[in-house]
Amino acid sequence: MKWVGKSVPKIDGVAIATGKPLYTEDLVVPGTLTVKLLRSPHAFARIRSIDTAAAKAMPGVECVLTYQDVPQVRFTIAGQSYPEPSPYDRLILDQWVRYVGDEVAIVAAIDEKTALAALDLIKVDYEVLEPVLDLDTAIDHPSVVHPEHDLFCNFPIGLERERNIASSHTSEYGDVEAELARCEVVVEESYRTQAQAQAMMETFRTFTHLDQAGRLVVISSTQIPFHVRRQLARALQIPATRIRVIKPRIGGGFGAKQTGVSEVYPAIVTLKTGKPAKIVYERKETFIASNSRHATRFTVRMGANRDGMIRVVDIQGCSDTGAYGEHAPTVFAVIGDKTLPMYNKTKAARFSGHAVYTNKLPGGALRGYGATQGTFVQECTVNKLAEALNIDPTELRLRNLIREGETCLHYQGKKLGSSALHRCIERGREMIGWQEKYPRFEKDGKIHGIGMAVTMQGSGIANIDTASAEVRLSDDGNYLVLVGSTDMGTGSDTILLQMAADVLATSPDHFIIHAADTDVSPFDPGSYASSTTYVTGMAVKMAAEELRGKIIDRAAEMLQVPATTVELQGTCCRHPESGREVALANLAAQSVVGPKLRQLSGYATFGSPISPPPYMAGFAEVAVDPDTGKVSLIDYVAVVDCGTVVNPALARVQAEGGIVQGIGMALFEEVQYDAKGNLLTNSFMTYKIPGRKDIGRIRVEFEASHEPTGPFGAKSIGEVVINTPSPAIAAAVYNAVGVRITELPITPEKVFWGMKK
Repeated sequence: MKWVGKSVPKIDGVAIATGKPLYTEDLVVPGTLTVKLLRSPHAFARIRSIDTAAAKAMPGVECVLTYQDVPQVRFTIAGQSYPEPSPYDRLILDQWVRYVGDEVAIVAAIDEKTALAALDLIKVDYEVLEPVLDLDTAIDHPSVVHPEHDLFCNFPIGLERERNIASSHTSEYGDVEAELARCEVVVEESYRTQAQAQAMMETFRTFTHLDQAGRLVVISSTQIPFHVRRQLARALQIPATRIRVIKPRIGGGFGAKQTGVSEVYPAIVTLKTGKPAKIVYERKETFIASNSRHATRFTVRMGANRDGMIRVVDIQGCSDTGAYGEHAPTVFAVIGDKTLPMYNKTKAARFSGHAVYTNKLPGGALRGYGATQGTFVQECTVNKLAEALNIDPTELRLRNLIREGETCLHYQGKKLGSSALHRCIERGREMIGWQEKYPRFEKDGKIHGIGMAVTMQGSGIANIDTASAEVRLSDDGNYLVLVGSTDMGTGSDTILLQMAADVLATSPDHFIIHAADTDVSPFDPGSYASSTTYVTGMAVKMAAEELRGKIIDRAAEMLQVPATTVELQGTCCRHPESGREVALANLAAQSVVGPKLRQLSGYATFGSPISPPPYMAGFAEVAVDPDTGKVSLIDYVAVVDCGTVVNPALARVQAEGGIVQGIGMALFEEVQYDAKGNLLTNSFMTYKIPGRKDIGRIRVEFEASHEPTGPFGAKSIGEVVINTPSPAIAAAVYNAVGVRITELPITPEKVFWGMKK
């Protein structure tokens, strides 16, 4: 392989650094209406009446819409393949408002100043109701978050609307209680993980207009253009063929934009007025009225024999899906699906619980998508078990973790195709200096501790998501790659071109890639579920292989030799025996002119019956101030198995970025509310994300494996890297000062009072 495995610079790196790419707001045309949303000041209320007369009469106001003016068909804004597993529990605008920030009315005006002034003129009479603000009391609370009777689910997800249960899930293998009774050592602990904001640089924004044929064109900063088209078709009650969704350059998403947050509001304004419209969320709006990671609480029981073999894992609890259920069933299920398979020496395992409705910001997708919460609760318990058994935590894992070629209860006989996790642990403990530092040491008045954790994720969604790709030979002998995936700054476009270049024996600079336009691009579910490298990458590889075969066949026809004797060598096709060759540019030109017109292209669709897991071992060294409880991260070591590393430089950047987000969840970040359901952390002044001085040293290495179902042996890396910091840092703090933090984040106050106790 000439290009796969090389640190090829991002194809758009220089352009981004010099400010050349166009983002959504850069594409807005003159005369575009500005859309603003009136939002609920109450956590739970019913609108008795709403008076918009003064707002409509204001000069410059083009459109004011309430729940009385929009279709009343329920839908979901979760970016998931059809039929979506998330409940259809939303309306564009509803008579019921279910959290502080929920949409009440839409105003479109000639400029932002006019639109904001019009919002102040709308008079709303609310019947204020008692909100459900506590995860623990949500089930069977006197208030029902969704009192309506027309909620709809495509699958039996365990929705019990009247009990505030959005979904239920149980995975159970073997007799858990009997195995626990047989175990010589059993540990139990309860945990809480907090809601976390995605905190991407570019807020939500959408620009809509009608094209010359009267079709709705939606230009939006989204990870899921094809899913957005389907959502809009249902919400607006128009055919999907009348909608075109375009994704320009996107300024980050981290899962937030796997939800269709902003698109429907300017879209309905454009349909009502015939005029272009835009909406740009302020930072406060992005915090209070989009989505966050699901907060959770779990109790874990884990049993083992004295020889250190883990025999049973039992995880039970619930997650807070907030006011709406997008991603509720899937995030909750992933918490178990991406944790239980790791320790495969078990004789019994169970994961069960509910996702519950509350009157808070909806939960959504955030990098890690449930595996982050599951990793925290399981790995903290493994560390506690290691202490109870008096076994080194690294050794306990090496004895119990699944290996390549093995199976587990969860896989029901299917064997693991690739894993270098054991090598990741061995290399990681060497890099961190485990033998010399574990469990603690003192330095400069601080108490240092080290801890570790392991994790897994997936690569795409097995048996559900498929991606298509086309690779076309242009008339000048270069190539065009058409995909529907979304490069969010990760460099996925570059990686896809590296794969195509290797297949077609040329360099990436001979390619142009066009992505994410539902009128032009082949179908792709979007950039989520760690799917782009594995799913879209395989589609690109297969399409390039098909095109390669067609090019060789055409060259053989022109050279009048058997196709099996022709080689594609970059800019030409050569017949080695005779030395004759055909220039690729000449072949391409003759494919689009003359009597034998036949432009050459390759097309492929790929979906996998499995979701091969990438793995990671994370090791943390912290220094704890015994006087204040302040935790400083000194060193973080990550060793990752993502199969074949397609682009080491981009993979390293991905890993480092995910680790920083994991550090934020471990030590700083928390979405917080007051007693009335108002979001307190609604700006970067109140919501703390890690700065450069907060993260110490981060070191990343790779232990390659070869995934037989992946393109060139590759698996994913995008999400797995966020999962280990929380449990590894929690273990390091415990090893330093003996304080076991079971509720994130790990604040100085919690550590200080823990030491006092």
